[in-house]
Amino acid sequence: MDATGEDHGDRDSPAPFRRLVFYIPGYDPFPARRYREIYRREGAAQAAVSGYRLAIRPRAGSGYGWHVSAVIGRPAETEIEVLVWSDLVKGSMQPGVAGTYALLVRTAWLYLASGALRRLVGLRKGPMIAALYPAVALILQALLALGLAWGMLRLAAPLPWGLGWGLAALVAVGVLEGFRQLDRYLLVYYLMQDYGYATAERGAWPPDLAARLDHFRARLHGAMLSGVDEVLLVGHSSGVQLGVTVLADLIRQGLPPGAPALGFLSLGQAVPMVSFLPRATRLRGDLAFLSAASQVTWVDVSAPGDGCSYALCDPVAVTGVAPPDRRWPLVLSAAFSQTLRPETWKALKRRYFRLHFQYIHAFDRPGDYDYFAITAGPVTLADRFRGRAASASRITRACSPYRDIA
Repeated sequence: MDATGEDHGDRDSPAPFRRLVFYIPGYDPFPARRYREIYRREGAAQAAVSGYRLAIRPRAGSGYGWHVSAVIGRPAETEIEVLVWSDLVKGSMQPGVAGTYALLVRTAWLYLASGALRRLVGLRKGPMIAALYPAVALILQALLALGLAWGMLRLAAPLPWGLGWGLAALVAVGVLEGFRQLDRYLLVYYLMQDYGYATAERGAWPPDLAARLDHFRARLHGAMLSGVDEVLLVGHSSGVQLGVTVLADLIRQGLPPGAPALGFLSLGQAVPMVSFLPRATRLRGDLAFLSAASQVTWVDVSAPGDGCSYALCDPVAVTGVAPPDRRWPLVLSAAFSQTLRPETWKALKRRYFRLHFQYIHAFDRPGDYDYFAITAGPVTLADRFRGRAASASRITRACSPYRDIA
């Protein structure tokens, strides 16, 4: 073992397993190094719990990522790259107070008028409560601002008419702007802009995002020519639907002869929030295509304790586009209440947004889902879950009001 904690093993031992991992974050304006720090910290914690070795070092080459050396039964070498779209996220978060309220009206109208809202509520109430939170909070903030403005108007009654109204307007604007400045704690504007971006084209990909997905596909296509043992795409939250389109296009393009094993690990997905919308024909077509593809292994992991995801909802089946020859996804539960110690679960169960990221954190009692063993261990996703039955409590009833595909 060297000074970094990496075990190089015997010189005569078999060559280490080699993997390329591509990670697509959700709607997140933070830089990619956030995910490196989570992986470094939580990987060390998981290695200590599970009794294996994990060492991280900087990664050479283009793109942002890191290198992982692991000994989990046998050595494995993994390159992890974050497929960055945080710049698009930040660009979409420009609207101020007025722009965000206009976004609220447009987004709410789309979900109501399309019939998607009623179907989504009937599917899982947790993520719809999370979706309604920014809308309700913005309305309450507006009511408070108007109430305080009305109070100022009453107090300023002896003053000239124009001055009184001016002071009332300043109070209202000040209250609303104050709430916006506190959004790092409240996450109201952030979530509203998240839902607004997803619905900007009524379910179709915005042009700038579609171009970025083409770039992601090109990165994966290059990886399929690299000679590694496995190429694994990981999508989290909103990154799941992006991963579906990237992989569907990659497979349609054609994989090279002798290509490595191809895996797709989707975590905490909220696919129905987009696939139930009227113009999500491309996403629905990609879901149907990928679900029948023999060239990929797709494992979907969620947990009922994650109120921000459509937990255990088969994204293909609930969208109503499952073909007769469907293979995927294999829907599994991370079972937070069982894989975390009671004290850990108690501390986290009300921290809804932190729980939404638990999939890429350490578990106290990991079952067959161990993010670090999956991404850095010497076993492909296909072999790890071969013969594994889907969760008995998964939801497969078709609920989408739109099922046409492109």
